[in-house]
Parts: sequence; structure tokens; C-alpha cells
Amino acid sequence: TLFRSGLFAGSYTYAMANPTPHRIPAALVTEPEVARGEAFVAGMEKALDASLELHDYPDVADARRALDEQKVFAIVRASDGGVALDVAGASGASVAELLGKAGIEVGDATGVEVTVRDVKPLQRGDPRGLALFYISLAAVIMGFLGAIQLSVHAHGLNPAERIAFTVAYALLGGFAIAAAVDWWLGAVDLPFVQSWLILAFTMFTSGMVFTMFNTLMGRWAMIPTWGVMVLLGNPSSGGAVSWPLLPSALGHIGRWLPPGASVNAQHTAVYYQGHQFVFPYLVLAAWALVSCTVFWVWRHRHPGGRARTPEHAAAAT
Repeated sequence: TLFRSGLFAGSYTYAMANPTPHRIPAALVTEPEVARGEAFVAGMEKALDASLELHDYPDVADARRALDEQKVFAIVRASDGGVALDVAGASGASVAELLGKAGIEVGDATGVEVTVRDVKPLQRGDPRGLALFYISLAAVIMGFLGAIQLSVHAHGLNPAERIAFTVAYALLGGFAIAAAVDWWLGAVDLPFVQSWLILAFTMFTSGMVFTMFNTLMGRWAMIPTWGVMVLLGNPSSGGAVSWPLLPSALGHIGRWLPPGASVNAQHTAVYYQGHQFVFPYLVLAAWALVSCTVFWVWRHRHPGGRARTPEHAAAAT
């Protein structure tokens, strides 16, 4: 318990306590030229410790398309003799805040007039962009807690019934989470059905991951489940701290774990309806499929299930 407590505190502190930019893609609109624009760009790269990765775009429309497709986090362009820095709060409040602050400071230092504008703002009820992280976190944790409850209070379920009950509580739980955040609190205006199903998919995947580990490891199943989903998955999900500000390894790993996939799917569903990705759904599907397959193939090892009557005893009766 002491070791796990230290790991829990350490993993979250390492990932979130001091967000540092590592690689922030940004669009540079090359035409028209801006006086002292090169000095501003050089100043931004210096201020961000060379983590700004600039991509040239011929016009604002192409740059904005790249922003909507989340290929870049900001646009640097000419504006009334100065520089306009367009950021996207929806792509990550922490990244947008960092870029905006650096842009103003660099503009003052170089004598370039800088206008910072959030062209993809977060919703008013969620100014820090944390609501989607919280609902995904709730789905992950309640997903494997639900599977634990089934293993304790519904010990006799056979494999097919256990999977079916996991689907059922995932659908109900996902609905409850979405309804609480949208209808009750009004924190985020969700695309309700899609967000509900993403939450349900996340809960089901999390529940089946525990069930898989319970099949393989029995009473010790909570340790790898907690490790994958909470110690590693949640800090690296990009929900509380955007991926460009996470340690590089975590930023890459997080996309391949259920918590990161859930946050990514919710994020694009809420803020980027016309530019959604299939990748996070494939990640959730892969984890769910592998977990269900392992559970089904080695179901005889799972501690649950109904007691079977030996064949000779059945014949005697």
C-alpha cells in the first residue's frame, strides 16, 4: 500500500506538476510578409526553448484548416502591420495560455504589435477544459469498480452473462455521467448520444480490462488494472495537461491507452464535430477485444461462474 501510494503521487506529480513544452506544432502563414516578423518568430522559439515547430502555409484558410484538424495548435500571421497569433483553447487550455503569454512577452521585447485571439474557445461552463477529463476519469474508474462489484456480488455469472452485465452497467453509467455534466450541472453542452456512447465504451473497456486481469492473476488483478488505467493512463491522457506539455514518452503512450483514447474521442466530439478521428475508437476497441478474448479463452481460470455438477453425480440422480 505504501509503495502504491508513492507511485500514485509520483506519477501525477511527474506528469502534471510542471508542464513543459516539448513539441508544439504551429502554422506560419508566409504571405504577406510582416515587418520584423522573423524577429518575432525567433523570439517565440527562444521563449519556448525551441519547442515551437513551425509549418509554412500559403494562406490563412489552409492554416485554419490545419488548426481545425488539430495538426497545429496556433497560427502566426500578418495583421495590420503587426502579427496575429491565433490560438485554440479547445486544443488545450494550457497550451493556448502558454502561447498567448509568450506571444505578448515576445511582442513587447521585439517591438512587434501582437494580437492574440482564441479562435476555438472552450465552452463557458468549462473555462479550463477539465470537464471532459473528469467525465472520462469517472468512466474509467467506475468501469473497473463495476467489474469488481460483479466479481464480488455476482460471483456465479457465467462468461457470457458477465460480459452482458458489463455492457449493461456501462450503458447506464455512461448515461448517468453525461446527464449529470450536461443536463444537471450544465458545465458542457455535449453531443449527448455520442458522448454517452463514448463513456459507455470507456466503462465497458475498463471493466473488461479488470476482468481480463482477474482471469490471469486472480486476487491480484487490481494491481495491473490500477497501474494501466490510473497510474499511467490518466496522467498521460492529455485531459488535465495537453500532450505537447507532457513528458515526451507519456505524450506518446497516452494515446494508446483507454483513458487517453476516451479523452481524445470526447474532445473531438465536443469541439471538432467536422474533423473527428477514428483512432481513439480503434484504441478502445482493441483493448476491449483483447480483454474479452483473453477472458473467453481462459474463462476456466476466472474465479467466478456457477459450480458445475460432476457428470457421474448427475447420472446418479
